[in-house]
Amino acid sequence: MPAYFDHNATTPLHPAARAAWLQASEQHWHNASSLYREAGMTSQALESARERLGDLLGTEAERIVFTSGATESNNMLFTGLAKCLEADAVVAISAIEHPSVREAARAMLGRGRIIEIPVDEEGVVQPAALQEVLARHQPALVSIMAANNESGVLQPWPELLRLCREAGVRLHTDAAQWLGKMKATGLGLCDYVTGSAHKFGGPKGIGFFVMAEAGESFPLLHGGPQENGRRAGTENYPAIEAMVTALEALTSRLPEQALAQAVLRDAFIQQMQQQFPGLRVISGGAPRLWNTVLMVMPRHDNLKWLTRLTRLGVAISTGSACSSGKEGASVVLQALGASWEELRRAVRVSGGWDSTAGDWQNLATAFAAAGEGLDAGGRAPD
Repeated sequence: MPAYFDHNATTPLHPAARAAWLQASEQHWHNASSLYREAGMTSQALESARERLGDLLGTEAERIVFTSGATESNNMLFTGLAKCLEADAVVAISAIEHPSVREAARAMLGRGRIIEIPVDEEGVVQPAALQEVLARHQPALVSIMAANNESGVLQPWPELLRLCREAGVRLHTDAAQWLGKMKATGLGLCDYVTGSAHKFGGPKGIGFFVMAEAGESFPLLHGGPQENGRRAGTENYPAIEAMVTALEALTSRLPEQALAQAVLRDAFIQQMQQQFPGLRVISGGAPRLWNTVLMVMPRHDNLKWLTRLTRLGVAISTGSACSSGKEGASVVLQALGASWEELRRAVRVSGGWDSTAGDWQNLATAFAAAGEGLDAGGRAPD
């Protein structure tokens, strides 16, 4: 794809991750649970990767369970809670959570046991809003994502964590969008952290779950004793090594690269607002990821924009890839009280680490060309 601006959905495999995967697949393809020498070396390499990930997150390696990704990890959390919480216990989640948190919580606990934490006009969970929920409902768990996948808004999770600590309530954060774009240091202070490798240059099908305690266990898969009995199934060491290597490689470029990319994003926004008077940038006044712009176009349905831009060689999104095609796909816009008409005109662009000034300029130019075609009502160019 000549111009890929859907990195919040998935990212291309980082070169360092690819090299790490190939090397691990060639040297340590053995089953880490077996007893012969080569298997022991694979086990040692796997535990070394766990230690390195713990260092990046600022937590003990013993708390980390390797999974297939954030969706499995989030489901593991709420499935485990459903088994151990009192029947009348409730959990609180923000109004803008990813479907893998929102739907898992509803499926495992029931809608009646889910308390929604509202966001402000920019899509941010304010400490006062969390304090009110903590005081009124005494939830057993609070779940607030670190960075939003649609708007890119950064939640003040360190302050929210402090409030949860004072109330004696555990905090879970889905860090899928934060990792690889913001510094991961300190995330391990949260009680539960979940993430997916493919969101930051690692391979698909691998992720992690940071448990509150080293001895805690919420097994979703049963069978063998892998991951200290917390997740059955042979560990995918090459993918694990590639995931950790990708995160290490991206972390080394922070924060200078993030600042440079934010300048390119803001220049794109300015040009889009000049080209399309009335364009609305969602959460434009809040701290947000350097790569993400969620826009409500002044005219035309988002699927028409997506289709025409695709034919121009540009990949964008209408919102969360995990809910695309569903009515009212933008959870963020719904939480902000957007109308159905606005939902239909929302588009998201999300760049990558290597998106250049020329890439962002070409994206704005493609939008202009697509807009001209849609206004004219003609057929999209091949």
